Amino acid sequence: MWQPVLMISGYFISVLGLAMLLPAAVDIYYAHTNWSYFITSSIVSLFIGLSLFLANKGRVNNISLRQGYLLTSCSWFLAALLAAVPFVFYGVSVADSIFEASSGISTTGATIFADVESLPRSILLWRSLLTGLGGVGIVIFAIALLPFLGIGGMQIFQRENSDVNEKFMPKISYIAKRIILVYVVLMAACLVSLHFGGMGWFDAVCHAMTTTATGGMTTKNASIGAFHSPTIEWIMVVFMFLGAIPLTFYHSLLATKNIHSLRSSQVVAFIKILLLYIGGVTLWLWGSEIYDFPTALRQASFNVVSIVTSSGFNSADYLQWGTFAGTLFLAFALTGGCTGSTSGSIKIFRWQVVLARLKRAFINTIEPNRMVPLKIGQSIITNEVANSIFMFLAVYVLSVGVLTIIISICGFDFTTSFSAVVACMTNSGPGIGSIIGPSGNYGSLNDAAKYVLAFTMIVGRLEVMTVLVIFSKNFWR
Repeated sequence: MWQPVLMISGYFISVLGLAMLLPAAVDIYYAHTNWSYFITSSIVSLFIGLSLFLANKGRVNNISLRQGYLLTSCSWFLAALLAAVPFVFYGVSVADSIFEASSGISTTGATIFADVESLPRSILLWRSLLTGLGGVGIVIFAIALLPFLGIGGMQIFQRENSDVNEKFMPKISYIAKRIILVYVVLMAACLVSLHFGGMGWFDAVCHAMTTTATGGMTTKNASIGAFHSPTIEWIMVVFMFLGAIPLTFYHSLLATKNIHSLRSSQVVAFIKILLLYIGGVTLWLWGSEIYDFPTALRQASFNVVSIVTSSGFNSADYLQWGTFAGTLFLAFALTGGCTGSTSGSIKIFRWQVVLARLKRAFINTIEPNRMVPLKIGQSIITNEVANSIFMFLAVYVLSVGVLTIIISICGFDFTTSFSAVVACMTNSGPGIGSIIGPSGNYGSLNDAAKYVLAFTMIVGRLEVMTVLVIFSKNFWR
C-alpha cells in the first residue's frame, strides 16, 4: 500500500528541494550570506525526496482509495515540514517556521513576522514560492484527486476534467499539463501588469505568485496598502478574481468555445455574489462617510475580493470600518471561490447545491408529490453528491468548533480563537481583533496555538475529510 504513496511523495519533496535553489541564487546575486541556508535545506530535501522515490520506484498505473488519502495527507504535511527548514536555519523557532511554511504551502497568507520588510530577499521569495507551488498543487489535487476520493460533492467534476476515466495516473498527468500552462500564463500576465503598474521587479515577482495563487503573502508590512497605488490594487483585484475561477475553465473555453457547463454556472454565481458583496460594502462605506464613492468602491472591491477568494491581502484595516465589518468579513471568508481554482474555503459549488436542495425542500413542503430534480445550471446533481456535500459541511463546521475550543484552551479569548480557526481553515489569512486582524500577525500566539493552526491550515486546504479519514479505525482495517 505504501509504495506508490512514498514514491510520489518523494517526487514532490524533490521538486520542493529544487525550488529552494532559487532563493539561494537570489542571495548569491545580491551578495547576501543566507544562501547557505537554502543550499543546505535543498540538499536535505533532495536526499529525503530522492531516497523515497528511488527506494519505492515502480510503474504506477492506478492507486486505491486508501492510497489516495495517504498520498494526499503525507505529501502535503511532509512538504510543509521540509519547507520550514530554511526558516529554522535563518533563526526562526521551530513552531514559527512550521506555521509560516504551512501558511505558504496552503496559500493561507497568515504570517508570524511583524516586520517582513526587514527580511532578506531570499526569505521573502521563499514565502512567495511556497504560495505559488501550493496554488498550482492544490488545483491539481482538487480536480484530479478529490473526484477520485469522492469528497464533498467533487465526484461531479470527474467526467468534466479528464478524457481518461479508468486510470488515475494518466489522468493526473494529462490534467497537470493543462493546469500548469494556464497557471504560468496567468502568473506571467500578472507579473508584467504589476511591474508596469508601478511595482519593482522583485515585488512584482513575489506578488504575481501570491496573487495568482490567491495566497496573500506580501513583501510589505502594510500589505498592498503600502504601495498607495489604486492601479496596483485594481490589477490585483482582476488577478485574484481570475485565480478564483477554475483553471480548466480557461482551457475549455479556448479549446471548445463551450461555456455551457457546471463550471460556467459556478463562474456566473461567483460573479453575482462578488458584485452583491462589493455593492453592499461600497454603499456601507459611502453611506457612513468613511470614503468618497470612488475610494469606497476601490477599497470594497479589493478587500472583499481578497477575502472571498481567500487571498488575505488588504489595502486598509477593514476592522476600522465599524463593528459590523468584522462579522461581514467572516461571512465573506466562508464563501470561497470556485471549485478547481486556487482559492480555499467552502466554495461556490457547494453553496449552490445547498441552496438548490433547500429550494427543493420548500417546494416539496407545499407539493409533497412533486418530483423536483436537483439541478445546478444544466447539470443534474445526484443524491449521492448532495449527501456528500452536506456531510462535508457538517464535518467542516464540527472541525471549526473543536479547533476553536482547542485554541481557547491555549489561552485566547473566543473572538481570537474562533476567527483564527476560521481564517486558517478557509485559508483566508487575517482574523478578527487587534492580535491577528489585518493590522496584526500570528507571531504573539504561543507555540501550542501555532502548531494547531498550522495543522488547521493544511486540513482546510485539503478539504478536511481527506485528512480526518486516516485517523479512523476503519481506514486501517
